[in-house]
Amino acid sequence: MSIEEKFRGRRSSEPYQRMNKESPPAIRTELPGPKARALLARDAEVVSPSYPREHPFVMSHGRGVEVWDVDGNRFLDFAAGIAVCSTGHSHPQVVQAIKNAADEFLHISPDFSHERQIALGEKINALSPMGEPVLSFFCQSGTEAVEGALKLARYVSGRSRFIGFLGGFHGRTMGSLAFTASKCTQQQGFATMPGVTHVPFPNPYRPLFAGDDQGQAVLNYIENVLFVSNLPASEVAAILVEPIQCEGGYIVPPDGFLAGLRQLCDRHGILLILDEVQSGVGRSGKMFACQHWNVQPDIMTLAKGLGSGLPIGLVVAKKTIMQQWKPGAHANTYGGNPLCCAAALVTLDLIEREYAANAEKVGAHFMKRLRELQSQYPVIGEIRGKGLMIGMELVSDRASRAPCTASCHAVITNAFHRGLILLSCGQSTVRFMPPLMVSVAQVDEAMTLLEAALLEALAQ
Repeated sequence: MSIEEKFRGRRSSEPYQRMNKESPPAIRTELPGPKARALLARDAEVVSPSYPREHPFVMSHGRGVEVWDVDGNRFLDFAAGIAVCSTGHSHPQVVQAIKNAADEFLHISPDFSHERQIALGEKINALSPMGEPVLSFFCQSGTEAVEGALKLARYVSGRSRFIGFLGGFHGRTMGSLAFTASKCTQQQGFATMPGVTHVPFPNPYRPLFAGDDQGQAVLNYIENVLFVSNLPASEVAAILVEPIQCEGGYIVPPDGFLAGLRQLCDRHGILLILDEVQSGVGRSGKMFACQHWNVQPDIMTLAKGLGSGLPIGLVVAKKTIMQQWKPGAHANTYGGNPLCCAAALVTLDLIEREYAANAEKVGAHFMKRLRELQSQYPVIGEIRGKGLMIGMELVSDRASRAPCTASCHAVITNAFHRGLILLSCGQSTVRFMPPLMVSVAQVDEAMTLLEAALLEALAQ
């Protein structure tokens, strides 16, 4: 029996998306219902107000793509815990693997080893995100993974400065926050880490530079303007970028941009860090989004969908880079938690075996349905994405492409009241990031709810 098989949960005898025997999603009470209102009142008394709380939703339980609130209302969850519940809510194999791990032990500090952590490191190495041997540093979240990547880049390069991208989101702790630039409110009031220079992310729909190739224009700006006038290339430790920009609007860069960035980094001895916290682990239809362009980074950050809901993050780096860290150079207390590693092992197995392919197939169907909707409603300016990370940009008119924030908010709110959970990104983009095991039938059901929400928004 292989390590993967040993730590894999028991296989279900029927497809996961058909395991739920209850009726389709339905709203039975006003939203929020009485139980939810009572709990939200308690929440307001004891929980930080900094959480956005997009919807007045208080969860009871979930299964696959469906979730139920405490009043018995059922929803299609096309937010998936912000792209975290990659295998759906409470996938039976993931749950069983967690239970198996919990029966053995809940924690051992990073001063010691355990087999599940080793197996997960072996699995990441076998997936070969860099095309050569890699080492992994284990942590609990995306922002911690980014912090580790930044520390590693400074440590091995001896350089102190970085380049990030406008519209990027990399976390909210002080180092990663210095790069986060999707909303100014995220940095407002905080003095972040110095040494980060932001450049535009290439957005073909809303170009900032002259010329048809926005990717090449951004590369030219870095090489021929930034490095000449403001930022010595010899002082840049790394460039940090999302292969597909997520919170900034689910923006897919032009073909050639990431490859050009890789070449630019190689010319100047700069490390390339790809933040695959949201785009990785099958979300784009491939295990890693950078594989759409056959680009390998020096360092990669993973989290979100890696643990199917359990908190785990990884800094993955070329072995030649990470092996330069000396013992004690970077560590934590909870990294490599056995329950999280168990969940990640099963998650990666499911995604590699079937769910990445499902994301590609069902995502193509979803994009086709959304483009059909776009042909009927001029408020939809653009449909973009890869796999099951899809953005629907709403505009005031197609000629000016002016963002229509009010319509975006209205569509998401109306969809919630019909039983479809969505989130926004960018200025006016509705984003779709359902669990990777979502079915064509569930997408079609969501489309019915979405069109009704859109019609109501237009009437408003």
